[in-house]
Amino acid sequence: MFGINFVKFDSMTHVIQFSNGKIKREGKGLSFYYYAPRTSIAAIPMGSRDIQFIFSETTSDFQKIAIQGQITYIIKDPNKLSEVLDFTLLNRKQYKEDNFEKINQRLNNEAQASTSKFIQQLHLKTAIRSAKEIGEYIDKGLRSSEAIAHLGVEVINVDVIAVSPTPEMAKALETETKEELQKEADQAIYERRNFAVEQERRIRESELNTEIAVQEKEKEILEKKAQIKVKEQESEREIREQKMEADLSIENSRTKLTEMQTANTKKEADAKGYLLEKTLSPYQAFDWKMLMAMNVQHMDASDNIALAFRELAENTDKIQNLNISPDLLQSLLQKKS
Repeated sequence: MFGINFVKFDSMTHVIQFSNGKIKREGKGLSFYYYAPRTSIAAIPMGSRDIQFIFSETTSDFQKIAIQGQITYIIKDPNKLSEVLDFTLLNRKQYKEDNFEKINQRLNNEAQASTSKFIQQLHLKTAIRSAKEIGEYIDKGLRSSEAIAHLGVEVINVDVIAVSPTPEMAKALETETKEELQKEADQAIYERRNFAVEQERRIRESELNTEIAVQEKEKEILEKKAQIKVKEQESEREIREQKMEADLSIENSRTKLTEMQTANTKKEADAKGYLLEKTLSPYQAFDWKMLMAMNVQHMDASDNIALAFRELAENTDKIQNLNISPDLLQSLLQKKS
């Protein structure tokens, strides 16, 4: 009415009211009356925004890749942005939507420019595996870009979702990867078999070493037993030698004793013989017949008969015939016994 209007904004919208080319009020979540013929209002949404990007680059081996990701940003300085882009309200509530399209395009361009040189230094396979590094390069490039700084926006985060080759190259890489995986599988099978063979060899070698150790130990035991047996035999031999020496010493002692006894007996016999010889020497000159006659008081009839028979025996060459009755012999024998 009469050109006076009322307007109200939410807390996420930064409002700048211009009157006669000067800023009359500025802030977020404002509500006020204004005189339309002399007032213009710039309304800038302050919330964070996400934009999707996708662009193509060429690697060092001349292969095309597509880089796809997302950039999250906020409007940090609405005054700068209002100086670069027109956010003037139309029909009280509308502003030009293509302003954010311009911001998105500029961010996309800066993102591609900041990573182009880096990607051109990479091979295809390396580039496909470098999504995190590419995202870091984009983030660093956007934060250091003067063009983005002039817009008054701040990049919060950059995520590279995918780095993809062309469909033909993707299929070729898939085939190559399958071949490599098959080779790795074959190599793993070979290594497992080789490992099994090696383990079997080690087990067999360990068994052989164990057998050798057992045989060596048995050999040592046999040698030890032989040594013990030899020592036992030596001990037995020494004992036998000692026993033989003892027996020999005893025999020597016995021999000496026997010799001494024999010598003593001989001496005794010699002494007795000498005594007997000395005793009988006076009678050597006498005839035995005389001696018998001298001992006649101790003789009986049988002794006389025996002397007679002796005389007969000494003179057999002179006797022609001799008759002895059995009764005489029997009586002599009975008497003698």
